[in-house]
Amino acid sequence: MNLTRRSALKILAASPLFSGVAFAGDWKAIEATAKGQEVFFNAWGGGDTINAYIQWAGDEVLKRYGVKVTHVKLSDTGEAVKRVRDEVAAGKKDGTVDLIWINGENFKTMKIGKLLYGPFAANLPSFANVDTKGKPTTLQDFSESVDGLESPWGMAQLTFFADGEKVAKPPLSMGALLAFAKANPGRVTYSAPPDFHGTTFVKQAMVESAADKGIFAKPVDRAAFDAVVAKPLYDYLDSLKPSLWRGGKQYPKTQAEITQMVADGELLIGITFNPNEPANLVASGKLPKSTIAWQNTAGTIGNTHFVAIPVNATAKEGAQVFANFLLSAEAQAKKADIKVWGDPTVLDVAKLQGDDAKAFATASGHGAVTIPGPAILEPDATFVKLIEESWLARYGQG
Repeated sequence: MNLTRRSALKILAASPLFSGVAFAGDWKAIEATAKGQEVFFNAWGGGDTINAYIQWAGDEVLKRYGVKVTHVKLSDTGEAVKRVRDEVAAGKKDGTVDLIWINGENFKTMKIGKLLYGPFAANLPSFANVDTKGKPTTLQDFSESVDGLESPWGMAQLTFFADGEKVAKPPLSMGALLAFAKANPGRVTYSAPPDFHGTTFVKQAMVESAADKGIFAKPVDRAAFDAVVAKPLYDYLDSLKPSLWRGGKQYPKTQAEITQMVADGELLIGITFNPNEPANLVASGKLPKSTIAWQNTAGTIGNTHFVAIPVNATAKEGAQVFANFLLSAEAQAKKADIKVWGDPTVLDVAKLQGDDAKAFATASGHGAVTIPGPAILEPDATFVKLIEESWLARYGQG
């Protein structure tokens, strides 16, 4: 830590919202202060396997460090963001949110609004094993620099899957997918934005069809979107539409519906943002053992999801201890296990040794990604609203 940063931390520690808070540079002091604290972890609560994993992690942190973790189950992360914003605006120092599962637009909103505590992430002991080079999305959240204000938790990347007995040669680009759809009318589709997977599918088409890919790294307004992005994107989607399921007159509402239609044989290709999901579905008997999974040769949209500490969190030390445990090889390996969650790790497994290395078993066999592609950074968060508004205006009525 250089003098400038040390001075900055001292200044922050003296401010009303930070008074009495230990910083991650003194880890033993943090663990000592964290003991007895209760961390209110605000995280999506819509998945049974995810909820069970969070419960396990909380139980372990309580046993090992004396930190109680209470999972506040959200249906929308924006609920917690609004609560923090309202509390900070009211001068509430003992906030009700200690740790939040976050990324993308919600992170940018909190960062710009100075609603986040830190920087803290790089000083967590477990952060030393994060793969910041091979997985640049651990430092860039939807093209927004993380700046140590959130700690990486898991990876995601757009992945396609199919029954290999029906799709012997998978399409490895959006152009190839268009040709495949035309050759197999009615057997391909995507979910309607603003469903996350549908929006991501459109982002992938946007990135692959754009001539100027540099535009995606910075905020965009309506004029620039229309001038640079809209025409090639909608030329592609217009060409694809007649060959889609039901002629593009109707779109599934969710990715789960598409997965079920693939399982039923109604569709040939499914989409997911979890590369391990097809293998998980095979293991659970929902997809056949002949299932294959792939990513486009030039790459597919990928991102990292994170945990962050609000600036007015009551249990900042406990939140850091929990965030550090979530980054440990033990917790990351368990989370990556398709029988537990199947969420890919943010760690560089090659750095690990001994039992930590043995804990990881790369997904293999039925349903595993056998044709991987690099992760493409998410376009700036400002693209999301423009994509969803323009898509709905064009195709929303079928």
